[in-house]
Amino acid sequence: MQLYTKILIALIAGVVVGIVANLAGIEPLQDFLVAIGPFGTAWIRLITMIVVPLVVASLLVGTASLGDLRKVGRIGGKTLVYYMATTAVAVTIGLGISNLVRPGSGVDPATRDALAGQFSGEAAQRMTLAAEKPSVVETLLAMIPTNPIQAAADMDLLPLIIFTIIFGAAVSTLDPRLRDPVLRVFEGINEASMVVIDWVMLLAPYAVFALIAAIVAQFGLDLLRSLLVYSVVVVAGLLLHALVTYGLILRFLARLNPGAFFKRIREVPLIAFSTSSSNATLPLTMETAEEEVGVPKEVSSFVLPLGATINMDGTALYQAVAVMFIAQIYGFDMGVGEQLTVVLTATLASVGAAGVPSAGIITLIIVLQSVGLGDQVQAGIALILGVDRILDMLRTAVNVTGDLTASAVIARSEGAELSLSGSQEAEVSEGT
Repeated sequence: MQLYTKILIALIAGVVVGIVANLAGIEPLQDFLVAIGPFGTAWIRLITMIVVPLVVASLLVGTASLGDLRKVGRIGGKTLVYYMATTAVAVTIGLGISNLVRPGSGVDPATRDALAGQFSGEAAQRMTLAAEKPSVVETLLAMIPTNPIQAAADMDLLPLIIFTIIFGAAVSTLDPRLRDPVLRVFEGINEASMVVIDWVMLLAPYAVFALIAAIVAQFGLDLLRSLLVYSVVVVAGLLLHALVTYGLILRFLARLNPGAFFKRIREVPLIAFSTSSSNATLPLTMETAEEEVGVPKEVSSFVLPLGATINMDGTALYQAVAVMFIAQIYGFDMGVGEQLTVVLTATLASVGAAGVPSAGIITLIIVLQSVGLGDQVQAGIALILGVDRILDMLRTAVNVTGDLTASAVIARSEGAELSLSGSQEAEVSEGT
């Protein structure tokens, strides 16, 4: 049985068992499911521990292998433009669906106030975290690490990526007598990291069951029903962006069959859904891009770590829907100007969202404040916190799908022949 099939079965089983425990109120079963949750957390830590050595080794070898420093700049420029463009599209989709469905207009004020009160304490904590968020200038300066080792220890990937690119570019200029031994060491680290990933993935089905069952067992179905329309709008937007936007990009920019592409990468969104973390999924994302899609290492090692840090299409779309939902529920009129502000702010704020669970809530506060909803921020955040965990899982799956799509597009733009590993019929490019 393929790993994907095992993970999917574990995911479905976890949902079913969790729902049974929740609906039937079987406390011993609920307690058991909550108790096995730490096993899933331990698995996330196992796969996360390999992120830093994998990113550093893969990116350094990829950068040094490019040789021409202008090529590094060209790939970097394409990647940034692509990520910003797709994020803006995602926000626009979120706003469009929210204007059409108006998910906040049908919520009863009594239900609204009850939900806001239920999660007011957690909302206050998120407000405190958002207040501590650094300014734009501080964020830009923080991208240059004073201590790369500290950045690695803190899993602060963006400064680590910048240091590694600079160091890899420097290695590429060395005499072959000095350069080759350095590259061999990091090539060995990269290959050893891949072996560890294979080992950890053997535990994936069990970890996915533990993670999903624990979440569903604790998830309040009454709360979900209260926020059903909002949740459906977010899910519809995410599916539209993943299937239509990425599908068109794959067809016309990467010149690949979208169906074949999604089939080859299917394990990655499942793991992202289970972990709610782009960073934790990154090792598998990189392995899948290279082995299943045929993305060259020098492209995947640059585009994917950067994507796990700054590409948050799913998060940005969710923020657009959340802002419109909160505005509608409090009767705040969102005109064209305010919605354009949401597009700009959500696009820029998503770049700073960490690839960890629920980081989007922090950046959502910034977006809400940008359109004049400052007085309703804490109550609005409290309203949606109850269903944020499940939506976080879904938007993370979209984020990593976007990362893989980007790697295919950038690789194709650099002249790479993408094979989709055994699916040669998926190529639709003339002359390939």
